[in-house]
Amino acid sequence: MSKVLVVDDEPALARALAINLRAHGWEVVTAADGRSALEAAAAERPDVVVLDLGLPDLDGTEVIAGLRGWTSVPIVVLSARQHGEDKVEALDLGADDYVTKPFAMNELLARLRAAVRRGQSASPADAVVTAGSLEVDLARKRVTRDGAEVRLTPTEWAFLELLARNMGRLVTREQVLREVWGPAYEHESHYLRVYAAQLRRKLEDDPAHPRHLITSPGLGYTLEP
Repeated sequence: MSKVLVVDDEPALARALAINLRAHGWEVVTAADGRSALEAAAAERPDVVVLDLGLPDLDGTEVIAGLRGWTSVPIVVLSARQHGEDKVEALDLGADDYVTKPFAMNELLARLRAAVRRGQSASPADAVVTAGSLEVDLARKRVTRDGAEVRLTPTEWAFLELLARNMGRLVTREQVLREVWGPAYEHESHYLRVYAAQLRRKLEDDPAHPRHLITSPGLGYTLEP
């Protein structure tokens, strides 16, 4: 039995979807806002996500970006937004399909089945990456050290998240600059020295002799377990 996470803040629609999906053999988990959707995705590990874009706390596009930070679970957007730019943005961020409201239930079921088939060959990333006493929770965008939460700036988090998604593998300086700061910053290597030093002060027991955030001079950075 495949598991689907339905994310919609309209109780009547969420309930109707859950009833119909269960009647067709799906296991259903529901969430009414973006934050609970991210938490449910990490805890329940659904096979596919049905996502409304108009949520009360986060925009659905932020939920897509949050999910894509750590998982390749198929995402089918179910939205009343019919403008082409909304669809393009959602698909560019990593959604797999886009269904506009109102919709036919048999069409949605067919798209969900297709999304699950496409996703079955993908191996999901771990939601929590561990490096010694550090735990990097990619779903909740949270870092702890010896069980205590570490406060990171958005840029520090983006740097660490990229390394955590590539645990044990070298990430080149150019890739870090491109993905964290943007293509125009690919040669601004002084940014890396500053932010790597800040992260080590927050994450390493001995920042001068790091065990986890390792620099390969002239090449890039690795987060070592």
